[in-house]
Amino acid sequence: MQLQAVIFDFDGIVVDSEPLHHAAFVRILEPLNLDLSWDRYCGHYLGFDDRDVIRERFREAERPLDDSTMRQLMEQKARVFVEIVEKQGITPYPGVVTLIRYLYSRVPLAICSGALKSDIDPILRILDVEDCFPIKVTADQVHVSKPDPESYFAVFNRLQEMHPSRVLSPSACFAIEDTPAGIAAARGAGLNVLAVSNTYQPDLLAGANHIVDSLEHVDMAMLENLLPG
Repeated sequence: MQLQAVIFDFDGIVVDSEPLHHAAFVRILEPLNLDLSWDRYCGHYLGFDDRDVIRERFREAERPLDDSTMRQLMEQKARVFVEIVEKQGITPYPGVVTLIRYLYSRVPLAICSGALKSDIDPILRILDVEDCFPIKVTADQVHVSKPDPESYFAVFNRLQEMHPSRVLSPSACFAIEDTPAGIAAARGAGLNVLAVSNTYQPDLLAGANHIVDSLEHVDMAMLENLLPG
């Protein structure tokens, strides 16, 4: 079977930005007396979008959260995150930029992420791969985040709209994910999943079609060999 598209998750696949996201959440939540330790963030919040992190932290603290406060906190977090990225910089995972550029000349690419578009775009510009992703579905474009498949359905529909002369099949596409929630979302939309153990141990990524410890040795031939049938 010929590979028709590859959809990349962002945090934990393209860059290790989770420590920066955590730092931004700490900056906006601590003034509200809402602590969020790194261990708790890693153990419970990974895979959540910004909206769900804030909602869950308020729920855990049994604190009310209205829509206005939610919007303000999301805006503050987005600003703080960009400030941290610009100050500290960002390093991509090994092999991922090479893989993106390699695949871009061969197959349609997209991003499906629980991060905000305003978080993703500056980093793609820093890595000089922004043009490789004409389609990005982010947290601010969906109603519910992963593990719900809504974001992957949205990506696939946009891929089909961008390539109207081809009939795309989810079973001929791969998502590249690093979390159980992301795997569940992609599989729920009928996509194949290549999991990378950047964030979780392989036994927690068992829902994927295949698991690797790095993208350094992944290429199109490998992905096509992993397609069913």
